[in-house]
Amino acid sequence: MSAGQRTGTATTHRVVILGAGYAGMAAAVQLAARMKRREGVRVTVVNAQERFTERMRLHMTATGQRLAELSIPELLEGTGVQFVRGWVTAVDADAKSVRIDDDRVLHYDTLVYGLGGVAGTSATPGAEDHAYTLGSAQDAELLAARLAQLGGGTVVVAGSGLTGVEAAAEIAERYPRLSVVLLGRQEPGAAMNPRAKAYLQAALDRLGVRVRAGVEVVKVLPDAVELADAVELPDAVELPDAVELADGERIAADAVLWTSGTRVSPLAAAAGLAVDEQGRILTDAALRSVSHPEVYAIGDAAAIRQGYGVMHGTCQGGMPTGVHAALSIDRVIRGRQPKPFRFGYYHTPVSLGRGDAVVQFTRPDDSPRRICLTGRTAVRYKETVTASPWPTYGRMKKMPASGAFWPRGGRFTRVRGAR
Repeated sequence: MSAGQRTGTATTHRVVILGAGYAGMAAAVQLAARMKRREGVRVTVVNAQERFTERMRLHMTATGQRLAELSIPELLEGTGVQFVRGWVTAVDADAKSVRIDDDRVLHYDTLVYGLGGVAGTSATPGAEDHAYTLGSAQDAELLAARLAQLGGGTVVVAGSGLTGVEAAAEIAERYPRLSVVLLGRQEPGAAMNPRAKAYLQAALDRLGVRVRAGVEVVKVLPDAVELADAVELPDAVELPDAVELADGERIAADAVLWTSGTRVSPLAAAAGLAVDEQGRILTDAALRSVSHPEVYAIGDAAAIRQGYGVMHGTCQGGMPTGVHAALSIDRVIRGRQPKPFRFGYYHTPVSLGRGDAVVQFTRPDDSPRRICLTGRTAVRYKETVTASPWPTYGRMKKMPASGAFWPRGGRFTRVRGAR
C-alpha cells in the first residue's frame, strides 16, 4: 500500500473519484464492494449533483417526459463511500489534491478522473449563447420548457450523429406542430449497414424530420443558423424530404439544439497530465495516466487505445472502464500488477421516438455486422439497455464480480507490446 494519510499507527489510502456518471459510478460501486472488508482504504466520490444523470434518456427529458429520480447518495448508502457534492475547479497532480467549489481541498493517494465531456459549443460563434444542449438534466429541461412554449415554428438539431437523430425523432413525435430540421456533416446512420440505415432514414421521414447532410453549422444566431458546405458525401447520397441549401444560407430557427460533438474539461491539461489533442488523458494499458500513474482515467475523459484505435465515449464502453479502474486499484493496493484493459463494441441501439427503434449489432471495432433489429423488438432491446446501469450498480454492491463481464474483443483489441 502506498503512503497515505496517517491516523495514529494506521495509514489510510485515499481514493478520490471525480464524476459520478456511468463510468464514475461503476468505479465507485465496484471499488467500495471490494474494499468493504478491508481497513485502511477510504473512497470519496465528487459530483456536482446528487441526482444521477441518465444521459441515454436526456432526449426524453428534453421533450418534457418525466424520468425516475435516481439518487447517488442513496445508492452509495451502506458502501462506506463518502459523497461530496460540488464542482471540481482544479486538480493539482503534483500535490495530489483536488479543489472543490474553490473553497474545499481533497487530498488523494489515487485519483480516478471521470469528468465526462460536455457539448462542444465553444468553437462555433453563437452556439454557447443561443443553442440548447443535452449536457445535463438541467440543460435538457431548459429545452423542454422552450419547446412547450412554441405553438409552431422550426427546431434545428445541429449534428446528425446518433444523439441528434434520437433528439430529432423525439421532438418530432412529441411536438408534431413543430418543423424539425436535422443538419450534419454525415447522413444519419452513416456507420450502419444498408438495411439499418435505410430503416432509420425512413423513420425520420415518417416523423416529418427534414434532413440535410453534407453541411456544417458555422454560426448560431438568436433566430437562425448559418451553414457552410461540409465534406463530400459518398455515392451521391439522396435523403428523403431533404432540405436543399446553398453554402452560406441561413435557416430560421425558433430553437436550436446543439449535438455536434463534445469537448472535455480543460482541468486535466491544466493539472499537467499528459493529454491528447482533444484534452483526453493519455493512459497506459491499465488505464493509468502515462505521466502520473497514480491517476486513472475513465469514460469520456480518457484516450484509451485498443487494437482498433482510440475508444469513443459510450455507456457500453464507459462502465467497463470504471470497473477495470477499480479492479486495477484493488490489485495495486494488494501489491499486485494491474491487468491491461480490453473492450470490444457489440451494438448501437438508437431510439426513434417511443414506439420505434433500430439496433445495429457491431464487430468489436464498432464496424457494422449484417444483423440488426428494428421496430418493437428494437424498442424492447433499447429500453433494456437504457435501464440496465442502475440495477447493475445495485448488483455490484452485493456481488462485485457481476460487473466484471464485458466483451474483450479478441484480436480486435490486442495492442502490440501490451501484456
